Amino acid sequence: MPSGAEQRAAPRFTLLLRVAKLIVDGHEYFCIIRDASATGVKVKLFAPLANHVELTLELGSGDRYQAECVWTAGDHAGLRFLHPIAVEHLLDETLTRGPRRQIRLNIAIGGILRSGGEAVPISLHDISLQGAGITSDKWLLVNELVKVETPILPPIYAKIRWRDHPRYGLIFENTFRLEDLARRCSGIPSRANLPPSHFQDISGT
Repeated sequence: MPSGAEQRAAPRFTLLLRVAKLIVDGHEYFCIIRDASATGVKVKLFAPLANHVELTLELGSGDRYQAECVWTAGDHAGLRFLHPIAVEHLLDETLTRGPRRQIRLNIAIGGILRSGGEAVPISLHDISLQGAGITSDKWLLVNELVKVETPILPPIYAKIRWRDHPRYGLIFENTFRLEDLARRCSGIPSRANLPPSHFQDISGT
């Protein structure tokens, strides 16, 4: 781990509105990277950062960096990487190992899908500003317009973008604002943190 003097000496670069994801003891949260160096980042939070054991920063490319929180002030936090990174990968994600994509939260939300006059239980297993992944026992058609209702989100109209039954990909008719979706999803457990029994009646019906 770099010393305090080394961290202060590391050149810092301002990054505006670089959306990323914090994985905090298995729970996932949106954040925005404000500035970065090889030794750490300053991020904007949308929910308080709880006491934790493990903290990881994930980029849109899928690259992950283990970190620790060294300070918080209002809705911002300073994170120090456990190992120095190649900061150019934060500045230009085209240099990373994978293609950049919308940041997705891996979550577990039960809901109802309305399609063709039917209402069927579904589970959402990931969500981004523009779309979501669901599991549905009902066969759905690509490009079919559906309505999704959940306890924490407003009604969502979406089209089926791809299918691999029983898993489907949705693209929303109207995208979410980052702050709105981040606050609504804060505190929702990840699927990885839930026992299998949770999904036997995930819709609550």
